Order: sequence, then C-alpha cells, then structure tokens
Amino acid sequence: MADRLVGKSLLVTASWLAVYTPVVLGQGSAAQPPAAPEWQIAAGSKMAFEVASIKPDPGQFRPPNFPLDPGDAYRPVGGRFSADFPLTTYITFAYKLSLASDQKRSMIAHLPNWVATERFDIQARAEGNPTKDQMRLMMQSLLADRFKLAVHFETQVVPALAMVLAKPGKTGPKLRPHSEGAACEATPPTNGPPTHDSEVFPPVCDVYMMTVNPNTVARAGSRNTTFALLAGALPGLGSLDRPVVDQTALSGRFDFWIEWAPESNRPPLPDSDASADLQGSTFLEALREQLGLKLQSTKAPLQILVVDHVERPSEN
Repeated sequence: MADRLVGKSLLVTASWLAVYTPVVLGQGSAAQPPAAPEWQIAAGSKMAFEVASIKPDPGQFRPPNFPLDPGDAYRPVGGRFSADFPLTTYITFAYKLSLASDQKRSMIAHLPNWVATERFDIQARAEGNPTKDQMRLMMQSLLADRFKLAVHFETQVVPALAMVLAKPGKTGPKLRPHSEGAACEATPPTNGPPTHDSEVFPPVCDVYMMTVNPNTVARAGSRNTTFALLAGALPGLGSLDRPVVDQTALSGRFDFWIEWAPESNRPPLPDSDASADLQGSTFLEALREQLGLKLQSTKAPLQILVVDHVERPSEN
C-alpha cells in the first residue's frame, strides 16, 4: 500500500497500521471456512458493482478516492470507487486485512510476482451510497469475477506477541476511557488522512494517526478505539515482525497517544526467549511507560487467509 510519505511530517490513517486478521497467501488445500466476521455479517450478503473497469499499468500513480484501509472512518462517496494499486492491496481491502512484516514476506513469497508489483487502475460504480464495508463486499465479488480469485480461511497456530497490562488493573497516563475525553466528530472532514491542526489528537475518531517531526520523534494515537484494534496497530507502529493479540481482558472504548524515537525501534529477535518480555526498544519502553502495556512472546491460533487461485484480470 502506498503508505510511505516523504517530508517533515508523516500522517498515517488508522488502518494502514492495523492488523485485523493475519494473512498468508499461497497454495492451500480447500477447507471449510469459519463463520463470517462480524463486519461482513453487518454489511450484508454478497454485493457487486454495477459497472467496473480494470486497466493494467496505469502509469503515474493516482491516490484512491477514499483510504483502502481496514478502518471504519469513511465519508460516503456516492458509490464511486477509484484506486490504483497492486492486487495485494485490493485483497487486503476486500477482506479488511493488514499485515505485520512476516506476513508481508509470506505474501510475496507465495504469490506470482505480478500480484505484488504490477498496479491495476480500477474504476467502479455502485448503486446508491454504500458503506465502506459494503464496498469491501463488492470488491470481493469483483476480484472473484475478474481476477478469478479463490480464497479460504483456515486456523493456524503462529508465533505472536501478547499485549498485556504491565501492572494488573492499571493503564498508563496516556491511555484512558473514551468517555473521559473529547466527544467524537460525526464524520472525518474528508476521505484523506486527517490533518494535525487540533489540540485533540487525533482530531477525529475511529482512525489511527501518526506524525514524525523533523527531530525524528514519532507520535501516534487514536480516539474511540478498542484494545483489539490497538493490538492490531502495534506491528505497524513499532515495526514488529509478528502479529499482536490482545490479552488485557479489558473492554470498552479508549483514547490514547504515544511518543517514541522510531530510529531506535527493533523487532523481536528470531531466537529470543519465548517466555521473556520484550525489552530494550524505545517504542516498547514508551508502550510500557505511557500506555501501561507490554508485549510477551507467545503462540496464538489466528485465522489465516489462503489464496487457492488467481489469474490476471479479464479484458474490459
């Protein structure tokens, strides 16, 4: 996904950083899929765009008309879809996924090179004013029809990081219940990344925002989020090589913000003691001191998306 921005400030919308369901793409045998995720059930049954055009190698990159991330912040766009990305990005959008670094490597290793490297300009239109999750269902149908994409989910036990409270029953000073913070705006002002022009950080709810200032201090935060979503965001924020699972046993909605020095980030070592807490990273120290959270090596059963078949798209 085109999430690298060069300049004095880096703004990242929430879901570019979040890991909702880890995914490994590659050959796999057919398996009975688990129950549909809650977001898909709420969005409705199978849906499709009225019309769609797919053009390979579109030339100069053009940004999408709304972020193709797994977050929920979204201003309706009148049923129009416009994007210019590799197939891997459309898959992660359609199934509300994002990847830690190890899942990214697995994706590239098990797919034809063109799936991750060649961009496709997709212009589509839907009837009415669908929600973002309904757009995902339409993209699932489009990928199955035009790219002959066939997938299934299977449960696998994989190396992961458990997010737990550093001190039982207590969070850090920069993590608090949402009810104690500023009220949410109804919708973001645009479908692009939110601007950092407010004393409230981020200025809108339901997104994750990250800024990097000239002295390389990173700041990230979200409002009206859950611990499950926070766990999903940590691999992207901290450059971690494994997915993070929430084991805090806390529920409800929260606001948080955190600051750290990104150049000091270090992913967990492959040969680290599986029973030891991860220590030593500026990001991980900030996680403990500011949010009252720590990460521990573990293994966890996770739903893995496996691609059984994919082809270059059919002609328009």
